[in-house]
Amino acid sequence: MAEVLVVVEAAPATGVKKVTLELLTIARALGEPSAVVLGAPGAATAVQDKLAEFGARTIYAVQSEDLDAYLVAPKATALADLITAVSPAAVLLAASQEGKEIAGRLAIKLGNGILTDVVGLDASGVATQLAFAGSTVVKSRVTKGIPLVTLRPNSVTPVPAPASPVLENVAVEVAENDKLARVLNRVAERKGSRPELTEASIVVSGGRGVGSADNFKLVEELADLVGGAVGASRAAVDSGFYPHQFQVGQTGKTVSPQLYLALGISGAIQHRAGMQTSKTIVAVNKDDEAPIFELADFGVVGDLFKVVPRATEAIRERRG
Repeated sequence: MAEVLVVVEAAPATGVKKVTLELLTIARALGEPSAVVLGAPGAATAVQDKLAEFGARTIYAVQSEDLDAYLVAPKATALADLITAVSPAAVLLAASQEGKEIAGRLAIKLGNGILTDVVGLDASGVATQLAFAGSTVVKSRVTKGIPLVTLRPNSVTPVPAPASPVLENVAVEVAENDKLARVLNRVAERKGSRPELTEASIVVSGGRGVGSADNFKLVEELADLVGGAVGASRAAVDSGFYPHQFQVGQTGKTVSPQLYLALGISGAIQHRAGMQTSKTIVAVNKDDEAPIFELADFGVVGDLFKVVPRATEAIRERRG
């Protein structure tokens, strides 16, 4: 069975990211999944058990201090060398900021085609993408080289498939022209108890209708009650109601939770592009002609400052 390389995304605090587990799930339909861990020495050992749980047959430990000390150029070079050595059937990466940059560099180094922001990939290598802010579904295939694909997070439900992987250490050679941008310092972002926005199974988002930054406490309270993440529309972010890193939309983050609650969000196409693949969408808006209702599975026409507190109270009562 042909080998499929999955480039691992992980964080020291939270371990393997969900999107990596999605990639391993897809890889099993294409061939024999192999995980590639790019990082400092010891990075592969820290995530080995989770990768094994989701079907990695081989774990390539591509480890060097240089991969951690510089930006993505050394990682792209090391990965290109590995691809040349093992000749995989496909290479899968996350459609994250780093994943897409590595993929772009790889495409140039290998003279390979590339597909980005894919939401599905079948066994024949045909990818599904959403274009024009999600209004058009596109079927695409790489026509030059192997399938080189970046997957949008929350596109697939990860399915465990326990395996006993072989750990292979890969020698890393980094050229001087890959060392032009050094990492001088890292500052860990302070994390609260809420789940990561792009990986949350429940997202509660507020829009311009929330009215102010202070009023976003209403959104946060509901999110905390249901164990969800907090999001915001571009209008809310541009108005200074909530930080930019929580923006959901075409120019923000893409989410695909089991439940998406849209509070005071009109549903402009920019926002819909970032959340329309959510499994169940519930919208609260006082305008019964708001575009969000075209997309919502359940809609409440009303004042969110009356609806949300009552919903919050009802949830608390139900939980006893």
